[in-house]
This record gives sequence, structure tokens and C-alpha cells, in this order.
Amino acid sequence: MIRAAGAVVWRGEETDPEIALVHRPAYDDWSLPKGKLRHGEHVIAAALREVREETGLRVVLGRALPPVHYLKDGRLKRVDYWLARDPGDGRAAGGDGEEVDEVVWLPIEEAARRLTYDWDRRLLRAVGAAPLTTTPLIFLRHALAGSRQEWQGDDDHRPLDERGLAQAEILATVLGAYRPERLVSSHSRRCTQTIGPYAERHGLEVRGEKALSESGYDPREAERLVRDSLAAAEAAVLCSHGKVLPALLGTAGEALHRTRSADLALAKGGFAVLHHTAGRAVTLERYVT
Repeated sequence: MIRAAGAVVWRGEETDPEIALVHRPAYDDWSLPKGKLRHGEHVIAAALREVREETGLRVVLGRALPPVHYLKDGRLKRVDYWLARDPGDGRAAGGDGEEVDEVVWLPIEEAARRLTYDWDRRLLRAVGAAPLTTTPLIFLRHALAGSRQEWQGDDDHRPLDERGLAQAEILATVLGAYRPERLVSSHSRRCTQTIGPYAERHGLEVRGEKALSESGYDPREAERLVRDSLAAAEAAVLCSHGKVLPALLGTAGEALHRTRSADLALAKGGFAVLHHTAGRAVTLERYVT
């Protein structure tokens, strides 16, 4: 399968948004910004890169949209899309002059008429299915940290292994898709190391909390931290452990009038993005690293 990623980039008022379309001279078509994943590239990182290359915009991702599937030269192609917005409201948009020679902003109905492909037009219909503006709360499980049984010492001090450090570097880019500024983590070393590269890249501090750790988990204090992150109305990350995260996600779900899920497992280095607005959950997305 061919994998690609892109975004439906919007600007203006949520009640009357404009959508960015790109013109590709090689195909003489109008499409949404997207492109193929590079070898080993995370799908979210690919979406950010392709949008930047084709439009010049450094966007912030919103909720995921339904993936698009179609045949390309006899092979199945999957394109993952997200809603996205440029903090500068799209004023700097412009094609690279090679793959893309023009970027236009059009209201949704006009954009649907301009688009060349039916699958792009169908995707636009999903844009209005939920609020355009949401706030992400990211639940991050620490990256790979070697064998607990082989570690001789306090488990809170167990570090990431080589693969875990590589995951943390990937996360430094991927978490940037949501630009969280509130970073709260278990005080365990493997958790602070996981979120550390992102924090360093953006000049942010990580708030270490024993209540989010395995050794010092405190249900009442952990619940308060989750509710505070939801109430902050800004993108946030809670980094913790596989045994703790289901309870944190469950607390957030209850706070946002969402029923607790029985399946809340995350792989090491994986994360869930809970998009919420006005005290309600909108989507819950899960990703691996």
C-alpha cells in the first residue's frame, strides 16, 4: 500500500471557513495539500512536511478526518488527513513553484467545485461534521526503556534504551503538530526523557508529578491534574505509564461526558489525542511511534 498524508487547511471564521487548495502543474489538477511518506517517517510528521512544502504554511493540526483510499497505478493508496490551521491565518501561503504553482483560498462549496477529484470533494463533507476548533489533550506513554527485570536499581530511575531515545526524537516533531505548552509528566526518568526532546526544542519546562508514576500513583491527585489540563483550554500533554494511562483517559472521558472505554491500551511511545471543546469530547485518536 502507498501511504500519504496531508491536511484540509482552513482560515477565517468557523461558521464560514476558507479552504486552501493547491494547483499542481505536472498534473494540471486542483487538490488538497498532501504527499507520500518518506521511508520511516511518522504519518503526522509527513502531513506537516507536505503541507509546508506545498503551501509554505507551518500549520497546527486539529482532529483527524476520515482517510481516503483510491487506486494509483494499480496499487491501493491511503491518504491520512487532518484539519489544520496556520497561526498566521494563511497570509504567508504560496506554492513552491515546482510541484505547486498556485495556492488559493476558497469557501467550502466553491472549493468543492474547484477540486479535481471526487475523493477530495467527499472529504470536504466531513469537515463540518464536528467543530473545526478543538483543544487537544495528549496522553503519552513513555518510550521503550529496556527490561524492568534486568534493571538493577530504583525503577523510577530506569532510562530509555536506544530505541526509546529514537522514539523520543520522533515525538519531538510529532507532538509539535499540536504545539502543546503545558507539559505534565510522571517524575520517572523514562517519562521525562520521553517528553524532554520536545520540551527542549520549544524552550518549555516539564512539570514532574509523582502522582502520575507507577510507584507513587495517587488517583485523587491524578484526577485533579487531568481536570486542570482540560480546564486550561490550551494544548497539553500528560506523560505516564501503561498501567496509569487508562485511568487518566477514563477520568478525562467522564469529565467530558464521554463513557469510559474498555480498550485504552497504548504501546510504548504511543499516544492518544483527545480533542475537546466547550466541555465536550469531540474525537479520541490513537497513534504509535
